[in-house]
Amino acid sequence: MTLRRRSFLQLATSAVALPAVSRTALAQSYPKRPVKLIVTVPAGGSPDIIGRLIAKWLSEKLGQNFLVENKPGASTNLGTELALKAAPSGDTLLLAMSSNAINPALYTHLNFNFIRDAEPVASISTIPLVMVVHPSVAAKTVPEFIALAKSEPGKLNIASGGTGTPLFVAAALFKMMADVKLTDVLYQGEGAAYPDLLSGRTQAMFGVMPAALPYIRAGKLRALAVTSAKAQPELPGVPPVAQFLPGYEALGWYGIVAPKGTPKDVVEVLNKQVNAALADPAMRKRFTDLGCDVFTGTPADFEKFIRSETEKWAKVIKFAGVKPN
Repeated sequence: MTLRRRSFLQLATSAVALPAVSRTALAQSYPKRPVKLIVTVPAGGSPDIIGRLIAKWLSEKLGQNFLVENKPGASTNLGTELALKAAPSGDTLLLAMSSNAINPALYTHLNFNFIRDAEPVASISTIPLVMVVHPSVAAKTVPEFIALAKSEPGKLNIASGGTGTPLFVAAALFKMMADVKLTDVLYQGEGAAYPDLLSGRTQAMFGVMPAALPYIRAGKLRALAVTSAKAQPELPGVPPVAQFLPGYEALGWYGIVAPKGTPKDVVEVLNKQVNAALADPAMRKRFTDLGCDVFTGTPADFEKFIRSETEKWAKVIKFAGVKPN
């Protein structure tokens, strides 16, 4: 072999190896700067707590600060837009939530398209809801509630935290599958709905489990069913809605996404660390204490889940007759 040929082969081999070396170096050096994790709700709620738990883990494991920035407003659309329009460098991330799969059917003039503009990184958890009624309601089971609703169409009021919230779409899915008419009563957030529900001015609600549990345990509300596919250990003896309406499932969920085009190796680093956090016994207990079920997988798994949720809630919102804004 001539010297010229040997030199050519060496250069060719180096050229093939360079992308792999560069990718490895990128993964090992990430992050070079503090990373923003945008949370689209105010500080203090479950999403904020979840965001801070993950940010703390990533800070400790990756040797750089991951800082939560709360950017509430416009039904989570404000913070979502800020995150998705950031540079795709891995320096800005978004705590994605179920509202990101619901909003596309409600808001037709957004300055972003979540499916198109988000790079799925890692799923984190799901959080079931619980169907509760005021004790004065003459129904102790889901079938009894359906029968009561059919006997008095529109008479029963069902509260929610506002159009497009997981509480609202869970109720809409129930009405669609049970073929019942209930009157929606909308509030500015779940917390604002509880006084009327506890007084009996509204009769039912699909509530986030951590918020509803104290009232259930105190006997102030009656739990009829949970919205997860399986029963929840925190509510022994309370069946899933799906036991009576096969296929019913309505969950809040959380995960991490980045702007589209974020380097795949950065996505892989983050996915690996989020999954490691969710495998840690102490972290899992923190999520269980919040009423969450950990939900791990690959970025591709998370993307498939987001697409499925978006399609599902678009159909439910259309059924509910909610006009897009």
